[in-house]
Formats: sequence, structure tokens, C-alpha cells
Amino acid sequence: MNIFLAIIILLVGALAGFAGGIFLTQRQTKKMLLENPPLNEEAIRMMMSNMGRKPSEVQVQQTLRQIRGAAKAQNTKKKKK
Repeated sequence: MNIFLAIIILLVGALAGFAGGIFLTQRQTKKMLLENPPLNEEAIRMMMSNMGRKPSEVQVQQTLRQIRGAAKAQNTKKKKK
């Protein structure tokens, strides 16, 4: 009976560790993406110039703020649910 109980405890611990690891990894990834978005100023300049327009610094910063604001709004929207 002791071996059966030990195996059950081991399996429950492994499952809890797996679930906790997934949760923590997902949380860290979201935090990292909010702090360091994959789109930076250079990428935005490149996209605008590919569309045939020469962006000013004000336009680049405005676009960057809009992207970050949308990401934060989406994150807070998910937290409220």
C-alpha cells in the first residue's frame, strides 16, 4: 500500500509542477512582450517606407505608442474577465 501511495503522490507532484511551470512561463512571456515589443522604431520606419512614405520621427513615435497602448489595453481587458 505504501508504494501505491508514493506513486500517486509522485504523479500528483509532477502534474502540479508541470502546470505551475506552464503558468509561470506564460506569465513571464507576456510580461516580456509588454516591456519589449517585437516592433521597434526601426521596424516601423521600414514598414512605412515600404508603403511609399517617408515617416517623420513624430509619426514613428505615435505609431509605437498606439501599438503599446493597444497591447496594454488588451492585457487589462483579459485580466478583468
